[in-house]
Amino acid sequence: MSIDFNTVISSHSGLINKVCYMYAEDSQHLQDLRQEVLTNIWEGLAGYKGDAKLSTWIYRVAINTCVSYIRRYSNKTDNCRLDAVSGVELSSAHSQGEMTTREMLTEMYAMIGHLGRLDKAVILLWLDGYSYDDIAALVGISKNNVAVRLHRAKSRLINSEI
Repeated sequence: MSIDFNTVISSHSGLINKVCYMYAEDSQHLQDLRQEVLTNIWEGLAGYKGDAKLSTWIYRVAINTCVSYIRRYSNKTDNCRLDAVSGVELSSAHSQGEMTTREMLTEMYAMIGHLGRLDKAVILLWLDGYSYDDIAALVGISKNNVAVRLHRAKSRLINSEI
């Protein structure tokens, strides 16, 4: 199976950017993560056998790359400062009670950014419409564990326990 790297990247750029964004601490870190993901996709593309959808394979490569990169190069906690990446002042918009859809999405992703690495991956996959079975296979946990983690993460997000 021959797959063109440039076509794959252009078709899945949004997915790659989103995963990197959720694990980045700032804009430089975002670029480093993206470069690392692209490198791993380039190196692994020849070994892609088509057992899973290409987007699922890319998602797995991106998440695994980001988590591995952070473990390797970071001595910080699981929390990310996504407000620094986006450059959006979330608190002022929130206090005025006049949030646009973009501001609400930015705040939601900032809150998700404060979840642990595994919970972040699970909620991102769920938001993208993946089934519990697919999420379990992608992150390497049981379907029941996916359900528990999703329930707890959603509760934390709803109750602003982050």
